[in-house]
Amino acid sequence: MRASDRLSLFVPEPAVRPGGTPDFSDLQIPRAGEVRRPAIDAPAEEIRDLAYTLIRVLDEDGQAVGPWAGSLTDEELLSGLRDMMRLRTFDARMLLAQRQGKTSFYMQHLGEEAVSTAFRKALQPGDMNFPTYRQAGLLIAGGYPMAKMMNQIFSNAEDPVHGRQLPVFYSSREDGFFSISGNLATQYIQAVGWAMASAIKNDTKIAAGWIGDGSTAESDFHAALVFASTYRPPVILNIVNNQWAISTFQGIARGGSSTFAARGHGFGIPALRVDGNDYLAVHAVAKWAAERARSNLGPTIIEYVTYRAGAHSTSDDPAAYRPKTEFEAWPLGDPVLRLKAHLIARGLWSEERHKQGEAEILDEVLAAQREAESHGTLHSGPKPSSRDMFEGVFAEMPPHLRKQRQQAGY
Repeated sequence: MRASDRLSLFVPEPAVRPGGTPDFSDLQIPRAGEVRRPAIDAPAEEIRDLAYTLIRVLDEDGQAVGPWAGSLTDEELLSGLRDMMRLRTFDARMLLAQRQGKTSFYMQHLGEEAVSTAFRKALQPGDMNFPTYRQAGLLIAGGYPMAKMMNQIFSNAEDPVHGRQLPVFYSSREDGFFSISGNLATQYIQAVGWAMASAIKNDTKIAAGWIGDGSTAESDFHAALVFASTYRPPVILNIVNNQWAISTFQGIARGGSSTFAARGHGFGIPALRVDGNDYLAVHAVAKWAAERARSNLGPTIIEYVTYRAGAHSTSDDPAAYRPKTEFEAWPLGDPVLRLKAHLIARGLWSEERHKQGEAEILDEVLAAQREAESHGTLHSGPKPSSRDMFEGVFAEMPPHLRKQRQQAGY
C-alpha cells in the first residue's frame, strides 16, 4: 500500500501555543450596531444569520449604537458597572485567600464578568438558572450576600451547604440559582426539564441553562436540545465560549461547526451570537430571549463570545497551553473597561469616580471577608457539624443510617 493511500486522522490545533504571538484573525467582528434585531416571534429559519455574526452595541468610541441599544437606563448601567467591579474584586480577594491556605479551591471570572451580571438583570423573581461554576455574577448581581458565598468558600461553620459541595459550587433556590454540578453538561437537561415543568403547570417562570464551550461535546448537551426543540419549553440555553476548556482550545468541542450557536439550526432552535464582553449587548440579547420564552415562543440558544483571562481554576496553569499575553490581544477588550468608557462618554462616570468606586467596593468585599473569616476558614475555626452528612438525604432516614448516626454520637 502506498503512503498516499493510507487514511489519516485530523486533530484540530490552536493557532498558537505558549511562546507564540496571539492570533485571533479567525474571529470575524462586525461593526457595532450593524446586526439587525428581529421580532421576538421570528421563526428560526428567518434568523439563521444571527448564529454566524456577532451582536454588538458598544463601538470603539464607547457609544451605544444600533437596534439592540437602549435596553437599560442610566441607573441600571451604573449598577451594572458596579456589579462587574464587585465580582472582579471578590475574585481577587478569594484567589488571594486560596493562596494563603484559607480555602482549598477557587475559580475566577476574570474577563467574563459581563456575561452573568448582565444576564441576571433580564430575569424576574422566580426564574431559575442552572449554572456552571463561572456564573457567580448571577448571585452578586442579584444581591446575594458575599459573606455567605465566602462562608462556603472557606468551608466554615456557616457554610450554607454544610460542607456538601466544593467551595465554589453555590446553591440558592430562593435566588434562582440551582445547585452547581461537577459533572459537565448536567445543567442543560435539568434546565430544559424544569422549564417543561413550568409550562406543564401553566406557570410564568422561565429557566436558563448554562454551559461552557468545552462541555458542548457532552451527550447531555445534545439530549437537552432534542427535548427543547420537541416540546418548546420556556428556556434560554446559554453557551459561554471563552475560547478554552481546561487546557483544550474551543475548536476541539466545536468540531466542524463554524460557531457553537449554529448547532441550534439542526434542531430548529433560534440561535444568536453575541459579544460577551459588551454588557449592553449581553443584556439586550438576554432580554430578547426572555421575552420569547415568556411569550410561549420556546427556547433560544445564545453563544457569548468572550475570553477566560485567568486560569481555569487554582489547580490550572494556563501558561502551559497558551501565550501569556493572549488576553491583552483579545480583540473584544475588557468588559469592565468598555462599560466604564461608555459611562464616561455619557457624562455619567469619570476616572476619579471610578477610583472612588474601586475603593468603596474593596471596602465592601473586605468587610464581607472579615465577617466570613470570623466564622472560620479551611484550617482554622469551627467547621460544619458531622451530623450534617446524615441530614437532607432521605425524607425518612433508613435504619442503617440511623444506626451509623447513633454510633457517631449524633
